This record gives sequence, C-alpha cells and structure tokens, in this order.
Amino acid sequence: MQTDLAIVGAGPAGLAAAIEASALGLNVTLVDEQSRIGGQIYRNIEQQSLSKTAILGADYYAGIELAKAFNASNCQYINQASVWQLGSQGELYYSRKNQVQSQAHSLKAKHILLASGAQERPFPIPGWTLPGVMTAGAAQILLKTSGVAAEGAVFAGSGPLLYLIVYQYIQAGIKVKALLDTTPKANYVNAIKHLDGALKGWQHIYKGLSLIKAIKAAGVSHIKGVKALEALATPNADTSANLAGPASLDKVQYKVGNRTVEIQTEHLFLHQGVVPNVNLAMASGCLHDWHQDQACWQPVLDEWGQSSQANISIIGDGAGIAGAQSAAYKGRLTAIHLAHTLGKISLEQRDNLSKRWRKHLNKEQAFRPFLDALYLPPAHLRRPQQDDTLVCRCEEVSYGEIKSAIKQGCMGPNQLKSFTRCGMGPCQGRQCGLTVTEIMAYETQEQASDVGYYRVRAPIKPLNLGELASLDTSALEQEKT
Repeated sequence: MQTDLAIVGAGPAGLAAAIEASALGLNVTLVDEQSRIGGQIYRNIEQQSLSKTAILGADYYAGIELAKAFNASNCQYINQASVWQLGSQGELYYSRKNQVQSQAHSLKAKHILLASGAQERPFPIPGWTLPGVMTAGAAQILLKTSGVAAEGAVFAGSGPLLYLIVYQYIQAGIKVKALLDTTPKANYVNAIKHLDGALKGWQHIYKGLSLIKAIKAAGVSHIKGVKALEALATPNADTSANLAGPASLDKVQYKVGNRTVEIQTEHLFLHQGVVPNVNLAMASGCLHDWHQDQACWQPVLDEWGQSSQANISIIGDGAGIAGAQSAAYKGRLTAIHLAHTLGKISLEQRDNLSKRWRKHLNKEQAFRPFLDALYLPPAHLRRPQQDDTLVCRCEEVSYGEIKSAIKQGCMGPNQLKSFTRCGMGPCQGRQCGLTVTEIMAYETQEQASDVGYYRVRAPIKPLNLGELASLDTSALEQEKT
C-alpha cells in the first residue's frame, strides 16, 4: 500500500492533521490502535449514548465536530492496528486482528506523522500493583467506553485531568469518597511567576475553579497537601492451597503534615500528570531531550514538528504536553507544512495558511508554563521511597533491586536490563522507563539528561512469530528495485 502521508494516532492531533492534509490534496492514511477514532481525549466520541449526555464536559464534546470533519474527508482509516515498527524509508509495519488471529501488514509513505499522544506518568507508591489500584486514566476509559465506574473510589495525585475525571464521575452520579491532592505548596509560589501567561488563558483558570466548586458541592472530601500515599490490603484469611487469591485493596493511607490517615476503599485511582508517549519515536531513531519543566523526555523538533529523522514528524502531546487544543493546532500546522514539502502548495501558501493556526497555538501555549509549574509532581513521588516498592511491573523488579544493581556498578538504564531484566517485559519500558531514569539520576547524583533512557528497539509492541510470518513485503521490495 502506498500513501503520501501516514498518520499514527487518531486523537485530536492526528484527526486535525488528517483533515487539513487531505483538504490540501495529500493522500492520507490514518492508522490507529483503537476501534474508533478519538484517541484518549475524544474516546468513543461517535457513540450516541455518550454524545446525547453532558456528563463528560464541554471539552469532550468539542470532538464531535472534529470527528464529523474527518469522516467527511477522503482519508483512509485503518483501525485496530498496532504499529510496531517504522522503517528508514517511510515503511510502516503494523498488526491487525482478524477473526482468527493477528496478521502483520505494511504500507509505504512519503512521510510519517506520529500523533501517538501521551501516557500517564508512573506513580510508584507502595501497593500500586494491588487489585483495585489503577490509574485515573483507566477509570476514565471505563467510563467512556463501557459506562462502568467504581462507587466510593479514592482519587489521588495532582493535575487538571485528575479533577476533570472526578467531576465526570460526579456528573455521572457516581459517589467519590475522597480526592487526595499531592500538589506541593511550593508549586503555587512557583506558578505565580507565570501569572501573566496564565491570565491570557483565563478561561482555563475559570474552568478549573468551576471543577473544584462542583467537586466540593458534591460533598467529596478534598484533602490538600498530601505528602505520602500507600495502598494497603488485608492479608487473605484463606491460606489453603489453590484457594487463596491475591489480596485486594481495602484502604488508602496518606500523610498530611504530621498526621497519618487511613480511608477505607476498594478502589484507588492514581494520577500525577501525563508525559509524551515516546517509545515508537525513540525506536525510530528520533532524538529526544530531557524537559526539565515537565520532568520527562520530549522529541527534538523544529517549529513545524519535524524530527531528527527526515521522513518523520511528531505532533500532539507526543511532541510535548500541551493539551487537546494545542495538539489539534500543531496537527494542522504540520499538515500544512507537509503539503508544501510534498509539492501540493507553495511556500507563500504555507505561510499564509499557517498564520491563523500559529496565532491560536501561541495563545493556547501561553498558559502552559503556569500549569507546568503548578502541577509538576514532587520528586519524592516520582520515584519510590521504600525498597520493596515495585518499579518494573512486568518483571517485578523493586526499587531495592535497582539500588543494589547501581552499587554493583550498573551505569545506566540499558545496563540495568542485564542486571535485573528491568524494562524487558511486554510494555518495553513504557511503565517504568521514566522512573528508572529518575532513580538512577538520584542514586548517582547525575542529571537525568546524562543518565538517559532505555535503548528502545522494534518491535515496540508484542509480536508473535505467526504475525511476523504473515507479513507480505513484496510491494515494498518491488518499489525499492
């Protein structure tokens, strides 16, 4: 299969880019892992049962018009496709399920646009692997996809998304037991330094205050200044062979000031912000730098989203966390630029068409430094504080084991794989990579940028031999000859 532009990800950035690029004459193929367009932000946006209610908030329903515009475009859409490798000449390899098994496919693009979005930052507290403990994003996915919610849950962490999800629970009529906010007091002082930019985005401040007001009005216990968290479970009383299952969460312990408090609950949803989903870009050779203000890795890009790889551009939250609106603006800007580089419009047309979106993007991003300063998670919650806390969930590697490996001479995240198998599980480091970088920086007293990240290699998603054997690359080989 041949295409001008292959876009990976059907969230706001990918959809906006596809709409714009198609309108400018490019042949566009959009590849996405989900069964429906929308990404995480606009997940299930086309489902009528959700679009006819107001429980998810105005920002969510703004995605309806974007979905309609995409469906009216000439873009080809490949859903339920898991992209596991990008080639150096514009090849894109993915697997897609049929009625029997997954089958591998490939396509060739003149340019590849990554819009793979963000993922939630790891929150490695004691007990975070217990049944009943999930991310707040997972709670939101259940609500959007299946209308499922956990009654009497505790939400803990920081960031605007945490408050939004609690608000969505309340709007859906679901009782929330408590909201434990871990935002340090010092962050408020640091955020004030960026007040000028914040005032330019006054509507975001108003929106945030409205969420807090609604949460308080619903009677949710709102605890600020939480310094430590722990998920606890009562040991299973039935110790007979083959009958005793894993203990499940039954209470959350937190510390405020000098007090330690416990709350009974069967569900704890954790969240301390989102970070770019970098694995596919890293595996494709795109350079990344450590972003100090957001404490995460970000790809090195120019103003049009062009990466260090000539045939790969990156947009949306995968290019740096900036929110849904900014993601869509970046998508449109990059699509306009690619229409120029691929010969569909002139340089003058590119500059004229981009002025509108550049203006919107600059206005939207003026608010970002304020948010980054306010909701930067404290360092002591970005890495474990107890030796027995798991860091790598896939291979069950603890903080203590990582410290031991460092004492034995382990020099970086890649060597840590050899010492402990940390990062070698099915997720390929997505859930532990950021934590490992910060742990090693702390233990060795080096900068995170010097410690580095895992050397991520394709395939970045689990791929069995049957899928690989089913891959037909004859069309790609014919083009090379």
